[in-house]
Amino acid sequence: MRLTTRTNLAMRTLMYCAVLSERSARRREIARACNASENHLAQVVRLLGQHGFIKAVRGRNGGLRLARPAETINVGSVVRVFEANLPFAECFEGGENTCPLIACCWLRPALKRAIEAFYQTLDGITLDELVSGNTELAAVLKAGGPGAQPPAPHRACVFATQ
Repeated sequence: MRLTTRTNLAMRTLMYCAVLSERSARRREIARACNASENHLAQVVRLLGQHGFIKAVRGRNGGLRLARPAETINVGSVVRVFEANLPFAECFEGGENTCPLIACCWLRPALKRAIEAFYQTLDGITLDELVSGNTELAAVLKAGGPGAQPPAPHRACVFATQ
């Protein structure tokens, strides 16, 4: 199993916002720290906002913040937002399934159990557990990513969550 880039970027964004919880984060600085394009990040931020993980604050001191405390955000719920609509295998696709073995295949139920165990494990991990006490992560993110230059001076920014 492999997580999509969007899921990975969503978790990076949430970790960034959790580490820098004392202030709002700008999309540009998150993109730089997370090694992502701003356009790709904008799509991820929109979904995170729609599902109540982050909120966008407009105005001079605006930016992105966690919408609720990090200890109430579990990793499984974030991963489901980004991965749940992607079928794990062809036999999970419903009407578009062309597998001739579906009626007698024992692999499909085994995969379903494995996926359920995967999500159950992630449901037991909170965002807070990923960032609290993780000084190396905080150092990398606060520096803007590995080898990053210091962030540019603050200018008024407006973030749309569309």
